[in-house]
Amino acid sequence: MPDRAPQPVDRHLPTDEARDLISLVRDIAQREIAPKAAEEEDAGRFPREVFALLSESGLLGLPYDSEYGGGDQPYEVYLQVLEELAMARLTVGLGVSVHTLASYALAAYGTKEQQVEHLPAMLGGGLLGAYCLSEPSSGSDAASLRTKAVRDGDDWVITGTKAWITHGGIADFYTVMARTGEEGPRGITAFLVPGDAEGLSGAAPEKKMGMKGSPTAQVHFDGVRVPDERRLGEEGQGFAIALSALDSGRLGIAACAIGVAQAALDEAVAYAAGRRQFGRPIADFQGLRFMLADMATQIEAGRALYLAAARLRDAGRPFAKQAAMAKLHCTDTAMRVTTDAVQILGGYGYTADFPTERYMREAKVLQIVEGTNQIQRMVIARHLAGPEGR
Repeated sequence: MPDRAPQPVDRHLPTDEARDLISLVRDIAQREIAPKAAEEEDAGRFPREVFALLSESGLLGLPYDSEYGGGDQPYEVYLQVLEELAMARLTVGLGVSVHTLASYALAAYGTKEQQVEHLPAMLGGGLLGAYCLSEPSSGSDAASLRTKAVRDGDDWVITGTKAWITHGGIADFYTVMARTGEEGPRGITAFLVPGDAEGLSGAAPEKKMGMKGSPTAQVHFDGVRVPDERRLGEEGQGFAIALSALDSGRLGIAACAIGVAQAALDEAVAYAAGRRQFGRPIADFQGLRFMLADMATQIEAGRALYLAAARLRDAGRPFAKQAAMAKLHCTDTAMRVTTDAVQILGGYGYTADFPTERYMREAKVLQIVEGTNQIQRMVIARHLAGPEGR
């Protein structure tokens, strides 16, 4: 089959700086990420050196203030960077999204003193973050979390277990939601916990269907002592901080989903152009051409949806409903497109000789993380019709 490299996505970027940024990301993706993606995913290897490179290149703090080492980039640009990274390898794109999510509480709710002390290392100093909200018994019902933080003089002592933590056990810092008061959402507080804190440990990584190179693990807090200076926001404000972070994080997942879908489409188009049956390329058959057209249309619609939500966020307008819509549509699109890509490649698509089977396995998790798509439908309906049981 002829080698047909995919064409770069034609992006409408707001500034020359943004265009240069995308060029840099594409160069890193093509040189440092994509060539090793299949082998390292198969081996379950996390590319920590890639994250070090991204940090050195200023790509781990793009949407945050340059005063603290960030990139001063709007979400409209940052999300397109995530898409480019996810096209090369979802472990990297989603990892950057999770790191950004973990940095959010400090950047948005921390005191000036906390930001000066911690943000530069988090955004450009080579550190990697994790976000700790879910627990073994509280996933979608996050407000019922049981991990406790008890005041002891000028410190807090954290005890409990977090589950499904991306970068669990290898992160340099954890943004942790713990119960400091009453049951329900009002009794939760946020803390910034260093990864080497005494009493903090990561369990063995989960054995997953996809994203094998990205460690997902339980994180145990066995009397972890954290000074009050590492409390983020007010006592009892943690759940509001968590939800605010997730609104932005869902846009990151949407962008990553479109990146995976675009990679699958590119592979399907290249295969269809080179594979010959009945004396001509299979791309000449109308049934297959219509599949490709539908795949491309769904991807473009998803990209437009996440960018529209990002522009609302950049303008300081409410965007939670649109973020839920983007996460829902883009991740469902990724699942459909990757499934169709496997179908287009036929038997070859089901083998590890081609990346489509990996894309399909990876797409599934995007419908689950940072709020299942059933939860996204609940969020959207709440904005449209108000809360249930009024």
